[in-house]
Amino acid sequence: MPLRRLLPAVCIGSLVLALIAACLPWSVASARLTRGVGKSLATGYGIAMTAGGRAGIALLPIPRLDFEGVRLSAGTVDGPLLAEGGTLTLKLGIRALLAGRIEIDTLSLERTTITLPVDDGDRRWVEPFRRLKARLTEGGASRPRRISLTDAILVGRDPRDGSAQTASDVDLVLAWPFWSSQTNVAGSFVWNETPTRFSLSGVRLDELFSGRESPFSASATWPAGQMTAEGSGSLADGVSLRGQGSLQTRSLRETLAWAGTDIALSPLLDTFAIDGTFESSGRNLLLPTMRLRLGDNSLEGAGSISFGQGRPALQATLAAENLNLAPVLATLVRVFGSDDTLNANGWSRQSLALRPFTGGDLDLRLSAGSARLGPVVMEDLASSLLVRDGSVEGSLVRAMVRGGLVKGRFGLTTSATDRGETELRAQGAFDQLDLGAFLVDVGQEGWILGNAQGHFTLEGSGRTAAGLIAHLNGRSSLAMENGTLAGLDLADVIHRNGVAADGALVRRNGRTPFERAGVVLRFVDGIGEITDGMLKTTSLSASLRGTLSLPERTLAARAELTPRVSTDTVLRPVSPKNLSSAPAQGPLFDIDGPWDAVAVRVIPREGGSDLDSRGGSILAPDAMQGARTGALDLPTRVRAYVP
Repeated sequence: MPLRRLLPAVCIGSLVLALIAACLPWSVASARLTRGVGKSLATGYGIAMTAGGRAGIALLPIPRLDFEGVRLSAGTVDGPLLAEGGTLTLKLGIRALLAGRIEIDTLSLERTTITLPVDDGDRRWVEPFRRLKARLTEGGASRPRRISLTDAILVGRDPRDGSAQTASDVDLVLAWPFWSSQTNVAGSFVWNETPTRFSLSGVRLDELFSGRESPFSASATWPAGQMTAEGSGSLADGVSLRGQGSLQTRSLRETLAWAGTDIALSPLLDTFAIDGTFESSGRNLLLPTMRLRLGDNSLEGAGSISFGQGRPALQATLAAENLNLAPVLATLVRVFGSDDTLNANGWSRQSLALRPFTGGDLDLRLSAGSARLGPVVMEDLASSLLVRDGSVEGSLVRAMVRGGLVKGRFGLTTSATDRGETELRAQGAFDQLDLGAFLVDVGQEGWILGNAQGHFTLEGSGRTAAGLIAHLNGRSSLAMENGTLAGLDLADVIHRNGVAADGALVRRNGRTPFERAGVVLRFVDGIGEITDGMLKTTSLSASLRGTLSLPERTLAARAELTPRVSTDTVLRPVSPKNLSSAPAQGPLFDIDGPWDAVAVRVIPREGGSDLDSRGGSILAPDAMQGARTGALDLPTRVRAYVP
């Protein structure tokens, strides 16, 4: 080949080989190179560097330095550890390199362990951040255009309680493009065994570090949910944010496990979504307007969240047009009574400990135009709920149920001597309640018609529902005026000596209008003594005495029907010595058996009325032992509303 053709080919080949060689990393003596790069890092960012492995250099396409086995510390090589292990890659600015200076354009750390502050007094990152802040706020100062982490580990502490925390598989890209003043961050990590991806864009760090506000847009996703927010923030007096955001989760339990926290009543919640405006300052988050979705329920209102003292504290005032509480009922049934945890009488043996429900503080005010609890519809509902460590208090300020006003309150408190035992105090009252319609709503026969009023006061304690019922004490009463017993004519029963006409109970065509009826029960250790039960019509009076056993779910009582003369205006007890002058007596009835199979039998009289006001002593000791159902005795219509 002629020389004039060979020479260009050799030159081109040499140039290609030189380009290839410039693109490949070359191993070099690491000591001098490490000192030069470490001096630049120490001067510019207050970070000292050592490298225990090999060093490499590549010139094209961008000058690049690689160091293995690096150790980064604050201030000096003996200072607090910032990062250790893995590979450090630095891409250098070409213009600065031509001028004999080292300026870092891109910094990458791979398979390294980064140590964050371990307590409030740990200031290892203060100086590096101060110098980076100065470079960002000083016009014309050089700064990295890109910082990235690959397969890194972050070790630090939880600012809420100081506990040690570790995030693994951390991938992070933080970029400041030279053509934009905005900073973008994107990455992923695994925390609490949950993979998470996040992004932050639109941030102007120079404005933030100068004490001004900067816009931002952020998002995070994890297997159970996602969160988005956009608005503006400032670092002038600590971190403060304001804007609009949303949080959605298909499983609140998984989301709380991911976040490493808990909230009040979390076992009662599942799908959860919230969006609205927010204002954040320090550990306090204000929600001036928010829309909350719990399952099929949509509520609106305002609230606030505080993350201080290791327990999240939520305050909220919420309202809804329609509120479906069936999921709460379903969860309560699931928590306090599945088939394999019931005792022989159908009461749950699961723990009633409050700890799962009091993972955070809650102060809630709730109102609704209409609310449904299973088959029961409540209108004009106003209520409140207060949760503190070891206690749950609720108040039904008012609710209209079948034309009647219902009020009540309850308190659950963890026993001071046994953390697994729960103490209950409850009281309530209702007035002008259409009792017949209410019975039909809950799946029972509407055997009594009219408006009722009553009240109850109960207290007890136990480790399980079965134990609580067995130690329940209190008092309750029910009274009605100008009502009707539907399906039975008591006057005809008296006329037939205590026997209903053939087919009357099946046809349910009898009626007994009454002037007044009422019953009073006093509970001691779950046994309710019927101390005063009466019914009065224009032609007869009825009395009822006996016991109602909550633990055994049985009734043992005796009723007496007494004809009335037209001048008799009150129900008077008749003493044995005045039997000869007493008016004609009616039949006696024994009423006993389990709640779902009560039997009524006529008792022949032996020398007049033997109605025992002391209750169940008129029965044999085993008369209260009824059949066991082995399941929750919810009415059929109530079960239909439980998912």
